[in-house]
This record gives sequence, structure tokens and C-alpha cells, in this order.
Amino acid sequence: MSNTNPTPGGFGPPSQPPQPPQQPAPGYGYPQQSGPGYGYPQSSPGYPAAPPVGYPQASGYGMPAQPSNGMGTTGLVLGIIGVVCSLTFFLWFFGVILGILGIIFGAIGRGKATRGEATNKGAATAGLVCGIIATVILPLLGFLLFASIMGGLGAAS
Repeated sequence: MSNTNPTPGGFGPPSQPPQPPQQPAPGYGYPQQSGPGYGYPQSSPGYPAAPPVGYPQASGYGMPAQPSNGMGTTGLVLGIIGVVCSLTFFLWFFGVILGILGIIFGAIGRGKATRGEATNKGAATAGLVCGIIATVILPLLGFLLFASIMGGLGAAS
């Protein structure tokens, strides 16, 4: 055997001196170190490209601001909380107050939506309805239930 430079341990092909790492070929995600003339062409100042024929050109200002209706949303939230509070025995007073606020904010939001200053007319209307339920209907039903219970107790004795 004429293997003059065996690997450690004596097995495998003969070891060779280490090779320096090769640079990867350009075009595989590595930046190129060469001068101009390679890669993408440089953009030159000039007129922008015309849109294709038959397609409208979009404006450069983005989307227009959408009108919002914070009053309608506030009326809806206050009306829902007012209904929940009116259903409880101990919080009916807060339910009436929140229901009144729900009616006010819902009416203002509905007016803004009618004039075109806001978009969520449905939320404002729902806030108005929930406010009316929390202020008028639930306390009236609670009063009638209380009166019927007291009337039933008085007739039983």
C-alpha cells in the first residue's frame, strides 16, 4: 500500500489539506459585489407608467375617511347595560338611569345617521329601543309584579 497520508485511525480515504470555503454563485440570495451592469436596472426619474387601457386610474390618496357614529354605539352599550341592570332587583335604579342615557345617545346617533354624518343607524336604533325597554317596560313590569304579589298576600289573610 502506498498510502502515505492516512486519516487518523487508519480508515477511510487519505486526508487532504483543508480547502478554503468557496463563495456561493450570485443569484441565490447573496448580495453581489460587482459594479454596475449587473442585477436590476436603476430607475431613472421620469413619468410614471400609464395604466392599462380600459382600467380607471386609482387616486393616490388612499381610502376616504369613513364617518363613524360613536353616539349610536354608546347608546347601544348603555341600553344593553341598562336592560341587564333593570332585570336585577337591586340595580333597577341604575338600569333606569342608564336606559335614559341610552335613549339620549341613541336618538343623537340616529339623527346623525339620518343626516349622513354617521353610518351605523341600526346600532343607534337598537340603543334607543334598549334604552326604552330599560327605562319604561322593565320597571313597569317590576311594579306590576310587586303589586300583584302584595295584592295576593293581602287577599290571603
